[in-house]
Amino acid sequence: MKILVTGAAGFIGAALSLRLLERGDEVVGVDNLNDYYDVTLKHARLARLTPHKNFKFVQLNIAERDAMEQLFTTEKVQCVVNLAAQAGVRYSITNPHVYAESNLVGFLNILEGCRNHHIEHLIYASSSSVYGANAKLPFSTEDKVDNPVSLYAATKKANELMAHSYSHLYDFATTGLRFFTVYGEWGRPDMSPFIFARQILADKPIDLFNYGNHRRDFTYIDDIVEGILRVIDKSPTAKYRVYNIGNSQPEQLLTFVETLEKHLGKTAIKNLLPIQPGDVQDTYADISDLMRDFDYSPKTSLDTGIEKFVTWYKTFHEN
Repeated sequence: MKILVTGAAGFIGAALSLRLLERGDEVVGVDNLNDYYDVTLKHARLARLTPHKNFKFVQLNIAERDAMEQLFTTEKVQCVVNLAAQAGVRYSITNPHVYAESNLVGFLNILEGCRNHHIEHLIYASSSSVYGANAKLPFSTEDKVDNPVSLYAATKKANELMAHSYSHLYDFATTGLRFFTVYGEWGRPDMSPFIFARQILADKPIDLFNYGNHRRDFTYIDDIVEGILRVIDKSPTAKYRVYNIGNSQPEQLLTFVETLEKHLGKTAIKNLLPIQPGDVQDTYADISDLMRDFDYSPKTSLDTGIEKFVTWYKTFHEN
């Protein structure tokens, strides 16, 4: 299959692209290589993809309407996986316009490309953040998600609504995946595993908001990619669907830190702080519908995932 992967230099996009290439698919990877975090890491991820003859990289901002139309016209892909977005809850508080451009205008351009070029299936990244301050656990796709507590979450909810309208109006399938706290090798440096590892190894304190009592459904990157592949490979069960994709085993942030300490071989200096604006207390994915429709079953324990992350982190930063 020929597949368009947006955000191909990103954490999840690069991991997915590599798996697709290794199994023989053709991948057109799009990324704008912005400087939200160190571009060196993005180039390092791309360097793992470019040796594959079936990979084509296009540096492009999905918010550029004419360029996106030209891309769809030229490449004639069969499936689209949209993983390009401005990420980060706290960054959205200080840089709201970036989120509107990438997550709203950019996603509209993706939808228009799918409509005008008869793409049969669009798979796109949503987020567990759409559940906001929902106190009911685990989070179910049957729950109402009308009260986002950050602009980032609001844009992801908007993506789901936009996808619903296009599926209804133009008769093509859209599947949204609400990711739950993805971690692992080649991850983003603005996320807690990266930040904590760097600070612990440097004997600097780490900030633990909500006094470390947050619970997160930490999900290892390989389990996320496996779930996306299963959605790509199976015909959609409906024109519009949204699924949770997570580990379905929430862990306290303090437990996460203890596991990281174990594999780093160092004790963290912990700075316990109150909860931050826009933060969600707990996340916990009900993945029963993804298990039912795609036989999805995450297999990586927190201990195993952290061990693999630490091994990669030390190797990457020594080279």
